[in-house]
Amino acid sequence: MAIVLSDVDYWELWEESNQNTQLLSDADSSEILMECPQQLGKGYRRRIQLRQGIDLLIHNYNLSENLSVKYEAYVYPLEFGFQISGDRSNRDGRSRSTGQNFLQSGANPSITSEELAGKRIIQVDIHLAYPCQLNSFIAGEFEQLPLEVKQLIEDSEQPYDDLGKTTPVMQIALEQILNCPYQGLTKQIYLEGKCWELIALRLEQLVASYSQLSKSRVLQPDDIDRIHLAKEVLIRHFDNPPSLLGLARQVGLNDYKLKLGFHQVFGTTVFGYLYAYRMEQARLLLAQRRMKVKEVAKLVGYASPSRFTAAFKRKFGVSPSVYLAK
Repeated sequence: MAIVLSDVDYWELWEESNQNTQLLSDADSSEILMECPQQLGKGYRRRIQLRQGIDLLIHNYNLSENLSVKYEAYVYPLEFGFQISGDRSNRDGRSRSTGQNFLQSGANPSITSEELAGKRIIQVDIHLAYPCQLNSFIAGEFEQLPLEVKQLIEDSEQPYDDLGKTTPVMQIALEQILNCPYQGLTKQIYLEGKCWELIALRLEQLVASYSQLSKSRVLQPDDIDRIHLAKEVLIRHFDNPPSLLGLARQVGLNDYKLKLGFHQVFGTTVFGYLYAYRMEQARLLLAQRRMKVKEVAKLVGYASPSRFTAAFKRKFGVSPSVYLAK
């Protein structure tokens, strides 16, 4: 029998079980260990703050029963996740099994996440609150990245979800994170280095998959019709769009064919098109001078006014408030 919880109840359980949780030690003042609630199972979560905007989350627990958690709409930071052991499903029901990794980000609709009992869940997540931090590492290679990846880095509020296979080289870095032999400052530097190594390997994997697929894609007339249907779905739901996988399922394509086909038909990515459409709707609303910038941001699907401002300025060269004033 599965345990079914809302996201609020789920996090309250963790908080109640860790009311007296303290930092592990003075030497590791950036690390917090939270024990798994007894009602759910045994184990822990370790959160390690590496520097401002970058943190590492290690899941290691056994569930006593299958667990189902209903999450309301939320905005994810840019997350690189690696499923080392155990089975989970998330977002649109896409399973994440042992040996898989995922890259996700953006404003997402309500979802149900499921975790299975019987096998220890071990997962390593790397969170980047500010994806622009990647720019200092990839500045010289930025133009080599697929357009969708560029837009993911520039505007992490766009929904994004991609699954990959954890390679042996990634596995070595993950084991080094789980078995870090250092403490204090050395530990901080060591773990951050391993996180950037995993991020680089995952981006390299993503670029390679785009390159391989783009060489062999030939669209059939039916594919083109479905891609036009995807565009119509985006326009109808531009303020709360489905994830890429959800959109692909709605129109009857796999997500890779949708991504590459959309670019062939419209000359931009799925969420590049959505971004341009959102910005044009925002510009029209501001031109009417009936709404505040915060109201327009919410109406076109941005939960964060600051992210909306950055996106608008990138598109039109001025901030929404300046555009409204003029």
